[in-house]
Amino acid sequence: MSRPSFLILWFAVLILGLALRVAHLDLRPMHHDEANQAVKFGTLLEEGEYRYDPKEHHGPTLYYLTLPAAWARGQDTLASLDERTLRAVPAVFGVGLIILMVYLARPLGRDAVLLAALFAALSPAMTYYSRFYIQESLFAFFSLGFLVSLGRTAVRPTLARTLTAGVFAGLALATKETSVLVFAAAAVALALTRLWMSRVQPTVFFPGDRRDRLRSAAIHVLAATGAAALVAAVLYSSFLRNPAGILEPVYALPGYAARAAGPSYHVHPWYYYLQILGYQNAGGVIWTEGVILIAALCAVAFALRRRAGRRASARYDIIQSTLAGQQFWPRFLALYTFFAAALFSILPYKTPWNLLAFHIGLVPLAGIGAAALLRLSGRRLLRGFLWVALLAALFQLGVQNWRANILYAADPRCPYVYAQTSPDFLRLSRRVHDLAAAHPDGKDMLVKVIAGPYEQWPMPWYLRDFRRVGYWTGPEGAGGFEGVSVVIASQENAAKLAGILGDRFQVEFYGLRPDVLLTMYIDRTLWERYLHRRI
Repeated sequence: MSRPSFLILWFAVLILGLALRVAHLDLRPMHHDEANQAVKFGTLLEEGEYRYDPKEHHGPTLYYLTLPAAWARGQDTLASLDERTLRAVPAVFGVGLIILMVYLARPLGRDAVLLAALFAALSPAMTYYSRFYIQESLFAFFSLGFLVSLGRTAVRPTLARTLTAGVFAGLALATKETSVLVFAAAAVALALTRLWMSRVQPTVFFPGDRRDRLRSAAIHVLAATGAAALVAAVLYSSFLRNPAGILEPVYALPGYAARAAGPSYHVHPWYYYLQILGYQNAGGVIWTEGVILIAALCAVAFALRRRAGRRASARYDIIQSTLAGQQFWPRFLALYTFFAAALFSILPYKTPWNLLAFHIGLVPLAGIGAAALLRLSGRRLLRGFLWVALLAALFQLGVQNWRANILYAADPRCPYVYAQTSPDFLRLSRRVHDLAAAHPDGKDMLVKVIAGPYEQWPMPWYLRDFRRVGYWTGPEGAGGFEGVSVVIASQENAAKLAGILGDRFQVEFYGLRPDVLLTMYIDRTLWERYLHRRI
């Protein structure tokens, strides 16, 4: 494939990926994790201050990188923010994953990179979590940037590549604490790839004798570690305004480790991620990213083949060129993907977006495998069959992408949906706003929310423009209810409130999440005003 053709096609794939990630960003209700992050960002936006929370929220990159998006749209308060502003940030970094593929065009081959970019653009999982205001899309981008820079450094070490790898590592560390799992998988993969390839190309991973190689490797490791530590320290310390924040992520690691290994709602079997990507039949709707898995396995199979000697055929030479010069990249990516998937699968604590940590290895592997298969098929009929199968699989990915992000964006039948806020909750939000329009105090009317922390979110986001909203976990500490216009309660607290509130309130019910209901009590005087206003 010529360079101009590659650039034109790659740009088309980039536009496709962008369109899939930014279309109808406000369609899906805000997940409680998104709302939590949004309110945290609101503090930074309004007060210019960030403080790391060792129990929630993860690192600061998401918040600092959202500032330009809010400024660009003239939004300087939490109340002025909207879903499009917030979700545009992970969407941009989701597209950034496609851009990063370009740096592998020379070692992998343009056709492999183009196919990998297409897989990344169409992947329902990658697209879905690129439309989610949580850290995952940024984390996947920084992790892939780290892997690409690390691999390029290993093949041909330069200080610029080493520092780039360190910067990406620092950004990943400042995004999520689970970056330590990515670093561990990458380190093991790199070491094993070196052993795997030592007989084929001894000069890979620093030329020269043993002493020179060790000295050079030590310098590069120190440079990368220093760059990573500097970037992470600057961000966690709020650009050095809070020096104590530098060590807080270290202190938080035992807590995250205990959470990952302990019992919780998020405990799932080891095959959880494989099931999401492999095959699910949810109410007659089939979901699978099997084409990516199969193509990635083909790349692994080719990488496992021993390098041929003088009798190597021309066809095998083609495969060698597809597999990136002495097979470093498919082996490195395959080993990283395996160990990253194993680490995240072994941990009992699982959420579906964590699969992106190893999906970023599957996608380029799938590009390598698909390109190798197409080049291997010497007969025109076989090649035509493979093209038809590939195009059909890509079309199916596109259909699933539309289903996941538009048609089933908040539907539990979608495997990427996880504890998602129900669209019915939007009726509650609209009702409260309509009641405020009928209230003499407007959005200064008094609202009390009596629910556990899990049932309170994403209410603070949807009621962010109200100035008198209080949150309590039980009615005991909420004080009296005289003068309260609206009470919103979880089912656990509804029974307790029934005796306290009496018949002064009109009662309505709304779905928060699957099998989670909220009860809303509306002052009857306000309710009559609301009905009169509607008439």
